[in-house]
Amino acid sequence: MNLSAPHTPNMYRSSIQLGIEVDVVLKKDQRTGKRTRGKVRAILTSKPFHSRGIKVMLDTRQVGRVQEIVSSSIN
Repeated sequence: MNLSAPHTPNMYRSSIQLGIEVDVVLKKDQRTGKRTRGKVRAILTSKPFHSRGIKVMLDTRQVGRVQEIVSSSIN
């Protein structure tokens, strides 16, 4: 029986681009799962895939793992 979640775009580095809007979970919010929204300033995960989400720095300099890509258009 496979209990792992399906692979979603937030798990692939190739889906994340600088400037897109994303929801992340910050380290301090991991227990609650509270999400923070922002634009990607830097991609910190070097591997092409990460099962808990790609780690990014937002334009506010907060660091978290991408849970959802809100808008893939760069503004």
